[in-house]
Amino acid sequence: MRTLLIAALLTGGVALSGCEGSKSEAAAPAPAAKPKSLARPAQMYAGQEQILSVSKGELEMDGGKLILKVEGATPAAGYTDAAFLPRIYAAQPKDGIYEVDVIATRPEGAAAQAVTPIEVERAWAGYPKDRLKGVKFMAKTNEVVAMLPAAPAGS
Repeated sequence: MRTLLIAALLTGGVALSGCEGSKSEAAAPAPAAKPKSLARPAQMYAGQEQILSVSKGELEMDGGKLILKVEGATPAAGYTDAAFLPRIYAAQPKDGIYEVDVIATRPEGAAAQAVTPIEVERAWAGYPKDRLKGVKFMAKTNEVVAMLPAAPAGS
């Protein structure tokens, strides 16, 4: 009887020591949480959706116009009418970086499912001149931030 009790205690001790190791592994710090956006997406028309990804985003000033430029990819060939759709804010973002969805109209019918490059360049009429410091280009799988170019000296 004592032999069984000792064997049970030893087995339980070995099992518990195995749990102890898993506790220390599980206690690794979690990755930092992504800050929550204060904007909401604007309404898209039927057939429009975010492009798959953005690889490069740029902002240029042309006179008083702000030109948005993006290089990215769509999930298939045949996407048309690529454009930018600024998100809607209840209050201005504290950091001055405004979110803009990069969208295109998906092809009708079946399309070859091959990642296809796309370039989008448009002027943003009515952008918040006094508050804008940068733009976060939003796609399905990623985001790219582009900052407003520095004003030329003497302006």
